Amino acid sequence: MQIKFLGTGGAFDTDYLNSAAILEFRSLNLLLDCGFTVYPALVQKNLLHKVDHILLTHLHNDHSGSLANLLLHKSILDGAKRPLILYPNEQFKQQLYTFLEIQLKDPDKYAEFVPLDQFEGITAVDTYAYHSEGYQTFSYIFDSEESRLVYSGDLAKPEILFNKLERMPPKRTCVFHDITFEADNTGHTYYKKLLPYMNGVDMFGYHCDPTKSPDDNPIRLVFYQQDFMA
Repeated sequence: MQIKFLGTGGAFDTDYLNSAAILEFRSLNLLLDCGFTVYPALVQKNLLHKVDHILLTHLHNDHSGSLANLLLHKSILDGAKRPLILYPNEQFKQQLYTFLEIQLKDPDKYAEFVPLDQFEGITAVDTYAYHSEGYQTFSYIFDSEESRLVYSGDLAKPEILFNKLERMPPKRTCVFHDITFEADNTGHTYYKKLLPYMNGVDMFGYHCDPTKSPDDNPIRLVFYQQDFMA
Protein backbone atom coordinates (compact mmCIF):
# COMPACT_ATOMS: atom_id res chain seq x y z
CA MET A 1 0.00 0.00 0.00
CA GLN A 2 1.14 3.52 -0.76
CA ILE A 3 -0.73 6.67 0.25
CA LYS A 4 -0.17 10.18 -1.10
CA PHE A 5 -2.10 13.12 0.33
CA LEU A 6 -3.41 15.87 -1.96
CA GLY A 7 -4.11 18.11 1.03
CA THR A 8 -4.13 17.90 4.81
CA GLY A 9 -6.30 20.84 5.89
CA GLY A 10 -9.80 21.13 7.24
CA ALA A 11 -12.74 23.00 5.78
CA PHE A 12 -11.24 26.42 6.59
CA ASP A 13 -7.52 25.63 6.34
CA THR A 14 -7.33 26.60 2.68
CA ASP A 15 -3.56 27.10 2.72
CA TYR A 16 -3.21 23.35 3.29
CA LEU A 17 -6.01 22.23 0.91
CA ASN A 18 -8.80 19.80 1.73
CA SER A 19 -7.74 16.50 3.25
CA ALA A 20 -7.76 13.80 0.58
CA ALA A 21 -5.39 11.12 -0.64
CA ILE A 22 -4.69 8.66 -3.42
CA LEU A 23 -4.17 5.16 -2.06
CA GLU A 24 -2.57 2.45 -4.15
CA PHE A 25 -4.25 -0.62 -2.73
CA ARG A 26 -4.02 -4.02 -4.37
CA SER A 27 -4.74 -3.17 -8.02
CA LEU A 28 -6.72 0.00 -7.28
CA ASN A 29 -5.81 3.67 -7.47
CA LEU A 30 -8.31 4.82 -4.89
CA LEU A 31 -9.16 8.48 -4.28
CA LEU A 32 -10.15 9.01 -0.65
CA ASP A 33 -12.46 12.03 -0.53
CA CYS A 34 -12.83 14.79 -3.10
CA GLY A 35 -13.33 18.17 -1.44
CA PHE A 36 -13.52 21.51 -3.18
CA THR A 37 -9.72 21.85 -3.60
CA VAL A 38 -9.11 18.27 -4.74
CA TYR A 39 -10.03 18.49 -8.42
CA PRO A 40 -7.72 21.48 -9.08
CA ALA A 41 -4.95 19.78 -7.07
CA LEU A 42 -5.26 16.64 -9.20
CA VAL A 43 -5.07 18.72 -12.38
CA GLN A 44 -2.11 20.78 -11.20
CA LYS A 45 -0.19 17.66 -10.13
CA ASN A 46 -1.13 15.76 -13.32
CA LEU A 47 -2.67 12.96 -11.26
CA LEU A 48 -6.22 12.91 -12.55
CA HIS A 49 -5.47 9.98 -14.84
CA LYS A 50 -4.52 7.86 -11.82
CA VAL A 51 -7.98 7.99 -10.27
CA ASP A 52 -9.99 4.91 -11.21
CA HIS A 53 -11.83 4.26 -7.94
CA ILE A 54 -13.36 6.75 -5.49
CA LEU A 55 -14.35 6.32 -1.85
CA LEU A 56 -15.87 9.07 0.28
CA THR A 57 -15.99 9.35 4.06
CA HIS A 58 -18.98 11.73 3.98
CA LEU A 59 -20.66 14.45 1.95
CA HIS A 60 -19.52 17.67 3.59
CA ASN A 61 -18.22 20.11 1.01
CA ASP A 62 -14.57 19.77 2.02
CA HIS A 63 -14.84 16.02 1.35
CA SER A 64 -17.04 15.89 -1.75
CA GLY A 65 -17.25 19.40 -3.22
CA SER A 66 -15.34 18.85 -6.47
CA LEU A 67 -16.42 15.28 -7.23
CA ALA A 68 -18.71 16.40 -10.06
CA ASN A 69 -15.87 18.40 -11.63
CA LEU A 70 -13.62 15.36 -11.53
CA LEU A 71 -16.23 13.12 -13.16
CA LEU A 72 -17.00 15.67 -15.88
CA HIS A 73 -13.32 16.18 -16.66
CA LYS A 74 -12.64 12.47 -17.01
CA SER A 75 -15.66 12.02 -19.28
CA ILE A 76 -15.62 15.15 -21.43
CA LEU A 77 -11.97 16.19 -21.59
CA ASP A 78 -10.24 12.83 -21.22
CA GLY A 79 -12.84 10.50 -22.72
CA ALA A 80 -11.82 8.08 -19.98
CA LYS A 81 -13.60 5.05 -18.64
CA ARG A 82 -16.10 5.84 -15.89
CA PRO A 83 -14.49 5.72 -12.44
CA LEU A 84 -15.96 3.30 -9.94
CA ILE A 85 -17.49 4.93 -6.87
CA LEU A 86 -17.48 2.48 -3.98
CA TYR A 87 -20.27 2.82 -1.43
CA PRO A 88 -20.49 1.19 2.02
CA ASN A 89 -24.29 0.88 2.20
CA GLU A 90 -27.40 1.57 0.12
CA GLN A 91 -28.49 4.57 2.15
CA PHE A 92 -25.18 6.34 1.58
CA LYS A 93 -25.28 5.44 -2.11
CA GLN A 94 -28.68 7.12 -2.41
CA GLN A 95 -27.45 10.23 -0.60
CA LEU A 96 -24.42 10.41 -2.87
CA TYR A 97 -26.49 9.75 -5.99
CA THR A 98 -28.92 12.55 -5.12
CA PHE A 99 -26.00 14.88 -4.40
CA LEU A 100 -24.52 14.18 -7.85
CA GLU A 101 -27.88 14.16 -9.61
CA ILE A 102 -28.33 17.86 -8.85
CA GLN A 103 -25.04 18.63 -10.60
CA LEU A 104 -24.80 15.97 -13.31
CA LYS A 105 -28.47 15.08 -13.99
CA ASP A 106 -27.47 11.49 -14.84
CA PRO A 107 -24.69 10.30 -12.49
CA ASP A 108 -24.62 6.85 -14.10
CA LYS A 109 -23.31 8.47 -17.27
CA TYR A 110 -20.17 9.59 -15.44
CA ALA A 111 -19.55 6.96 -12.76
CA GLU A 112 -20.29 3.35 -11.94
CA PHE A 113 -21.57 2.74 -8.41
CA VAL A 114 -20.30 -0.48 -6.83
CA PRO A 115 -20.89 -1.92 -3.32
CA LEU A 116 -17.79 -1.75 -1.17
CA ASP A 117 -18.20 -5.36 -0.07
CA GLN A 118 -17.16 -6.47 -3.56
CA PHE A 119 -13.63 -5.34 -2.75
CA GLU A 120 -11.58 -7.63 -0.55
CA GLY A 121 -9.59 -6.10 2.27
CA ILE A 122 -11.59 -2.90 2.81
CA THR A 123 -13.68 -2.51 5.97
CA ALA A 124 -16.08 0.37 6.49
CA VAL A 125 -16.66 1.55 10.06
CA ASP A 126 -20.02 3.27 10.44
CA THR A 127 -19.39 6.46 12.42
CA TYR A 128 -22.87 7.94 12.10
CA ALA A 129 -23.27 11.09 14.26
CA TYR A 130 -19.71 10.85 15.64
CA HIS A 131 -18.67 13.88 13.57
CA SER A 132 -21.88 15.86 13.22
CA GLU A 133 -25.23 15.23 14.89
CA GLY A 134 -27.56 13.19 12.69
CA TYR A 135 -24.98 12.98 9.91
CA GLN A 136 -23.58 9.91 8.15
CA THR A 137 -19.81 9.42 8.11
CA PHE A 138 -17.48 6.45 7.68
CA SER A 139 -13.95 5.48 8.59
CA TYR A 140 -12.11 2.91 6.47
CA ILE A 141 -9.63 0.13 7.21
CA PHE A 142 -7.45 -1.32 4.44
CA ASP A 143 -5.78 -4.69 4.95
CA SER A 144 -3.01 -6.27 2.95
CA GLU A 145 -1.42 -9.57 3.92
CA GLU A 146 1.19 -7.96 6.15
CA SER A 147 -0.05 -4.49 7.04
CA ARG A 148 -3.09 -2.36 7.77
CA LEU A 149 -3.87 1.27 6.93
CA VAL A 150 -6.61 3.20 8.74
CA TYR A 151 -8.26 6.41 7.47
CA SER A 152 -10.53 8.03 10.02
CA GLY A 153 -12.46 10.56 7.98
CA ASP A 154 -13.94 13.17 10.33
CA LEU A 155 -14.46 11.69 13.76
CA ALA A 156 -14.80 13.41 17.12
CA LYS A 157 -14.88 10.22 19.19
CA PRO A 158 -12.02 7.90 18.20
CA GLU A 159 -13.03 5.04 20.48
CA ILE A 160 -15.47 3.59 17.92
CA LEU A 161 -12.66 3.16 15.41
CA PHE A 162 -10.05 1.84 17.84
CA ASN A 163 -12.51 -0.56 19.45
CA LYS A 164 -13.00 -2.03 15.99
CA LEU A 165 -9.25 -2.30 15.46
CA GLU A 166 -8.79 -4.07 18.81
CA ARG A 167 -11.19 -6.80 17.69
CA MET A 168 -9.26 -7.42 14.46
CA PRO A 169 -6.28 -9.78 14.14
CA PRO A 170 -3.03 -8.01 15.09
CA LYS A 171 -1.10 -6.56 12.19
CA ARG A 172 1.40 -3.77 11.55
CA THR A 173 -0.91 -0.74 11.51
CA CYS A 174 -0.61 2.83 10.31
CA VAL A 175 -3.41 5.18 11.40
CA PHE A 176 -4.19 8.46 9.66
CA HIS A 177 -6.54 10.31 11.97
CA ASP A 178 -8.21 13.70 11.79
CA ILE A 179 -6.99 15.92 14.59
CA THR A 180 -7.78 19.22 16.24
CA PHE A 181 -5.80 21.25 18.73
CA GLU A 182 -8.87 22.96 20.18
CA ALA A 183 -10.49 21.12 23.07
CA ASP A 184 -13.88 22.69 22.36
CA ASN A 185 -14.00 21.45 18.75
CA THR A 186 -16.78 18.86 18.97
CA GLY A 187 -16.58 17.71 15.35
CA HIS A 188 -13.01 16.40 15.34
CA THR A 189 -10.69 14.46 17.62
CA TYR A 190 -8.80 16.55 20.16
CA TYR A 191 -5.19 15.38 19.97
CA LYS A 192 -5.02 14.32 23.63
CA LYS A 193 -7.85 11.83 23.04
CA LEU A 194 -5.57 9.97 20.62
CA LEU A 195 -2.67 9.54 23.01
CA PRO A 196 -4.02 6.33 24.66
CA TYR A 197 -4.20 4.67 21.24
CA MET A 198 -0.64 5.36 20.06
CA ASN A 199 0.95 2.19 21.47
CA GLY A 200 1.55 -0.42 18.81
CA VAL A 201 0.53 1.72 15.83
CA ASP A 202 2.11 4.40 13.67
CA MET A 203 -0.08 7.47 14.16
CA PHE A 204 -0.30 10.50 11.89
CA GLY A 205 -2.61 13.49 12.18
CA TYR A 206 -4.31 15.32 9.33
CA HIS A 207 -7.27 17.66 8.70
CA CYS A 208 -5.71 20.54 10.61
CA ASP A 209 -3.60 23.69 10.45
CA PRO A 210 -0.17 22.26 11.29
CA THR A 211 1.13 25.61 12.57
CA LYS A 212 -1.30 25.38 15.50
CA SER A 213 0.15 22.15 16.85
CA PRO A 214 1.14 22.64 20.51
CA ASP A 215 4.61 21.82 21.76
CA ASP A 216 3.37 18.81 23.74
CA ASN A 217 1.74 17.10 20.74
CA PRO A 218 3.61 13.83 20.07
CA ILE A 219 1.54 12.88 17.01
CA ARG A 220 3.35 13.38 13.74
CA LEU A 221 1.43 15.48 11.23
CA VAL A 222 1.06 14.31 7.64
CA PHE A 223 1.85 17.81 6.34
CA TYR A 224 5.44 17.50 7.58
CA GLN A 225 5.94 13.97 6.21
CA GLN A 226 7.05 14.54 2.63
CA ASP A 227 6.89 10.82 1.81
CA PHE A 228 3.12 11.02 2.31
CA MET A 229 2.55 14.14 0.19
CA ALA A 230 1.68 13.93 -3.50
